Amino acid sequence: MQKENRLIKHWQQVLQKLEQMRKQTGSPQPIQLIAVSKTFPAEDIATLYYAGQRNFGENYIQEFKDKTVILSDLPIIWHMIGHVQSNKSRIVAERAHWVHTIDREKIAQRLHEQRPPHLPALNVCIEINIAAEENKHGIAANSDAMFALATKISHLSRLKLRGLMCVAKAGSCDTELREQFMQMHSLLQQLNQAGFSADALSMGMSGDMGTAIACGATHVRIGSAIFGHRQYIK
Repeated sequence: MQKENRLIKHWQQVLQKLEQMRKQTGSPQPIQLIAVSKTFPAEDIATLYYAGQRNFGENYIQEFKDKTVILSDLPIIWHMIGHVQSNKSRIVAERAHWVHTIDREKIAQRLHEQRPPHLPALNVCIEINIAAEENKHGIAANSDAMFALATKISHLSRLKLRGLMCVAKAGSCDTELREQFMQMHSLLQQLNQAGFSADALSMGMSGDMGTAIACGATHVRIGSAIFGHRQYIK
């Protein structure tokens, strides 16, 4: 019970911070909180679900699958925020509500083909490698690459392009963060000016959510501020 109370308290504190930041920026819409539950047990997700949280993000596809099975009786909105490998795309297509990490036509095509026809279109975001880091996924941060992939997605009826996603460069100072996030905001504007109806800007995590929201984030992906620091098995 002590663990559950602590988890709910941290989640409530994050919600309060998000609302304060929303008011400060004058955003008319609430910021969508995605609770990033990777490496944490399904019972933690259930605790937050019953407290009122609905959107949860997972990075690892096998872990994502296991949790969707365990929690199949809860109508959770699942967000895949990790890289999607071709050999595991069917799991994502059949179980996710959102995929934030589309960076290849091949993956978009596979998700479209593998999405069950009785389910609504899969919400997707194009991942932008905003700082051009070699060790990160995502397309180049330019309009040509973005328009090419967005056009491909727009022709896939079982996918719905919702917007853009990025992971800021680790260790960036506030000025660098603002530059990266404002570039994302500019790319989203360009996408809409080209005729794509995109409304999601997925950016900002526990350490930089304030800057992300100030730059127009609509979805923030928060893990450690809610669940605590992760302990990875070596």
